[in-house]
Amino acid sequence: MALVTAEGIEVRVGNKRLLHDVDLRIEAGEIVTVIGPNGAGKSTLLKAIIGAIPISAGRINTPAGLRIGYTPQKIQLENTMPITVARFLSLAGRLPKGARADVLDKTDVTTLRDAQMADLSGGELQRVLLARALLRKPDLLILDEPTQGLDQPAEARFYRLLSEVRKETGAAVLMVSHDLHVVMAQSDRVVCLNGHVCCSGAPAHVSADPSYKELFGARAEVALYEHRHDHSHEGHSHD
Repeated sequence: MALVTAEGIEVRVGNKRLLHDVDLRIEAGEIVTVIGPNGAGKSTLLKAIIGAIPISAGRINTPAGLRIGYTPQKIQLENTMPITVARFLSLAGRLPKGARADVLDKTDVTTLRDAQMADLSGGELQRVLLARALLRKPDLLILDEPTQGLDQPAEARFYRLLSEVRKETGAAVLMVSHDLHVVMAQSDRVVCLNGHVCCSGAPAHVSADPSYKELFGARAEVALYEHRHDHSHEGHSHD
């Protein structure tokens, strides 16, 4: 079942066209990752899907009652206005007894309940943001560069957590990422965006597309090599 069907999306701000002719389809339970250079309109596309910015052409269809959990690329935290993790999570609304504890446990946030949001490390903040998105019991998780600024171990932990969440909840994931190697390893489908959709499809299909190689150059080759190298060692992994 399609959770999101976007056809011919155009977004303008003033007389500047940020997106045009964008088609996108997200099926239940799949991980779709949007990649592209800076200024390609990736965050704009996510905001259009959640209705945070208006589209100037095209249409976005979602089934009635679709629950979306969204984590933005950046969250502004004022040091002068203290807020604990527990208080921040309570803003997600009323929940059945035990639901909050389950999510905190799943995202490894329980020990951070009394910490100040402004004091969290990058990895801790991403886990808290994911926990808040999961509290909505979403059918679709929309994540805007969730691993930006994380070191490699924290990034690997985050993707493992995301994989577990999808397995347990069946939620689909639409994500923007800059890490081509991880994208190729973790996604069911990849959308390469640069104002419009340059190419899309399974990772192997996109990595062979000339427009992908043109956009990412040497980075594309390195990501493809690392992806193949990882797969050749999968049988020997104990992770």
